Order: sequence, then C-alpha cells, then structure tokens
Amino acid sequence: MNLRVPFATLDCASPIWTASGTFGYGREFAPYFDLARLGAIATKGISPEARAGNPVPRICETASGMINSIGLENVGAESFGRDKLPFLRQSGTNVIVNFFGETFDEYVACAASLDALDGVAALEMNVSCPNVKKGGVEFGVIPAVLTELTRACRSVTKRPLLVKLTPNTGDIVALARAAVAGGADGLSVINTVSAMAIDARRRRPRIATTYGGLSGPAIKPIALRMVHQVHTALPEVPISGIGGIASGEDVVEFLLAGATTVQIGTLSFSEPSAAARILDELSAFMEQERISDVRELIGALVVPAGC
Repeated sequence: MNLRVPFATLDCASPIWTASGTFGYGREFAPYFDLARLGAIATKGISPEARAGNPVPRICETASGMINSIGLENVGAESFGRDKLPFLRQSGTNVIVNFFGETFDEYVACAASLDALDGVAALEMNVSCPNVKKGGVEFGVIPAVLTELTRACRSVTKRPLLVKLTPNTGDIVALARAAVAGGADGLSVINTVSAMAIDARRRRPRIATTYGGLSGPAIKPIALRMVHQVHTALPEVPISGIGGIASGEDVVEFLLAGATTVQIGTLSFSEPSAAARILDELSAFMEQERISDVRELIGALVVPAGC
C-alpha cells in the first residue's frame, strides 16, 4: 500500500503529522516510536523572542476534550535554531515550524529568521494570536488583514507557507480564500475553539486567563465540517485537517472530507505513541477496504444530490 502523499512541495512519508503545541520539539517523543514514519512534525509555535507563557492553571480536562491557555510558551527563534533544530534535522521527517508574533512586524521578522535556517521544510503561520493594535482581535478573523499578513510573510520566505485557520469565525471559507490570496501554499484547519470551564464549588474559572482553546474529540465534528467547506470551495489547495483525531478511521473521515494530511494533537498528551498506532490503524483500514493508495481517499466523500 502507498501511504506517501504530496503536500504543496513536501513529500510526506504518510498523511500523519503531529500538531503544533502538542509534540514539543520532537525529541520528547522520539523514545516512543520512529519519527520517520510521520509525514511531518509541526513544532511548538515559535516567536521572535522567548516567551514564558500564561500563569497557571492553564490546562483543564473537559468532556471529550481539553482547554488550554498555555500562552504560546517557547524558546524563541534564535534558541530554536541553535538548540532544537539540530535534532529535528536528523528525525527523518519534514520539519514544519509554526510561528507567530504579537505585531505585524514580528510575524514578518520571525518568518524571515526561520526561513534562513537549514532543515526547515515549511512554515505554518498561527493567526489565532490577538492583534494588540486592533484591540485584541485575532489576526486571522478579518480577511483583509489576513491577506495582508500572509502576503508580507510570503515575501520573506521561499519555503512552503501554511496558514493555520481559526475556527472562531462565521465564515471559514472567507478566511481560507483570504490566506490563499495572500500566497498561502496550504491550510491547516482548524485551530482550537474558544471556550471556558468553571469550578462550580469555588465559583472561579478553571483557567487563569478565564478563556482558553478547546481541543480533542469534542471539536472533531466542527473540524470535519470546516475542512469539507474549505475543500469544496478551494479543491486545489492542500489542507491539513486538525481536530480530535484518535483513530485510523478518524483519519479516513478527514481525508474523505478533503484533507490531504491530518495532525494528531491532544491525544499525544495521554498516549505518546498515538501517531504510530493511528498510522497502523489507517494501514489496516486500507487493507480491509482494498485501497492500494491513500490518495484515493482524499476528497472522495459521496454527498447525496441536493444536500
């Protein structure tokens, strides 16, 4: 069976990637399985300077999911290139560096510095960060701003540029079109869903920042719907589907909806070898269904006429 898939200019050993913020810098998971089996690793979000992140508590479990408000803690671009990237270069898989900034200029500067590093296969732009100059509104929720930001980052990197879309919008397709108009080579769909949890006895939020991002199986139906909407509108644009993937059959659902690859996220916290198990289950599904090439599944959803 063929599990290899192309994504933009990347050659991926499998459609299984790991999601930013859930897989550290790769080395932490190397004892659990061969990282070369992955199609790619998306690193923790990297900013121009190191960040300590938000105060604790910043993670809590919820029904079928998890809320986090880590605050994008990371070592910064310089330390990443010096201390983290050397291991990733030897991992045998594509290294996709997620990046962000607190201002427009920081996004561009970070993209430029990461583009200069040897061993970076692609960049993934996190646009779910608050734009302090726009009153805290996420960079990724206003199409015109998203196009401008993507175009500016596109101009400073020769690497494939993915944009990780926020689901906290009324029109995911408009955001997808805006990112592509700015020069995005692919899209990651979706980031976490804005949410909160309350401790009823203490009458306090369970997260120090009150609100956080919901991930895990709870958001899978939302993610599937958004992947399908974006693929239907932009069938030529490769999509990496994200949201509650926990089994090989979940992967198949995302591929049928239009994703080319998927990213395993929250599950890696409780099951460090989850990506390898899911890849095995995908292979077993293909064998059972007599599918010789995983690409046969991409966008193959059959929707009844009139629906």
